[in-house]
Amino acid sequence: MEWIGFDADDTLWENETFFRTTQAGFAELLNGYATPDRIAEHLYDTERRNLDLYGYGIKGFMLSMVQTALDLTDRQLPGAAIARILEMGQEMLAHPVHLIEGAADVVTGLTDHPRILITKGDVLDQERKIALSGLAQHFDAIEIVQHKTPEAYAAVFARHGIAADRFLMVGNSVNSDILPVLQAGGHAALVPHALTWALEQGDDPDHTRFHRLERITDVPGLIERLGC
Repeated sequence: MEWIGFDADDTLWENETFFRTTQAGFAELLNGYATPDRIAEHLYDTERRNLDLYGYGIKGFMLSMVQTALDLTDRQLPGAAIARILEMGQEMLAHPVHLIEGAADVVTGLTDHPRILITKGDVLDQERKIALSGLAQHFDAIEIVQHKTPEAYAAVFARHGIAADRFLMVGNSVNSDILPVLQAGGHAALVPHALTWALEQGDDPDHTRFHRLERITDVPGLIERLGC
């Protein structure tokens, strides 16, 4: 490999954990209006429908929580409850960055390869987390995209002069970090996270350029095995 790409959320630092905690608080807020399972199902459906409008990230999640709450309460939710939903989202936006164990050592240790961070979502929130992570200076390039599609990866490759067949993407999402990279001609390494949003899950592809790892600290060993 020449370039090594890294996903950010739930690959280098925790993300879904905070969404799950907020979602539990959201279910408590709507206690009496619907069951926790019904709330979770409706919120998931609302988020999925809203992706094209709001994109990925906490702000879209906040708006989807408000919409879900209004739907499930027949528009009778008190203003104070809506204010609390917004507060929960703001708390998420101000949350410290918790690096995943071993992530910093891997990123800082791969000095023989140019490294690129490729993340998606709200630009302001992603920039905040990148700055707080302390890892920004160890990347040769940083890309924040709205969607991780084969076309988006191809555009990143073109901007930085990356040969697709000499590129390895490391991430936790089959649908965002693996399948589109393979379609764009690159290698992809899945590092599963214990908590992965349903829309990011998928089956492991049967592909020679796909690699499944146990943890992020296995990345250097994979690069060595690939003869890079």
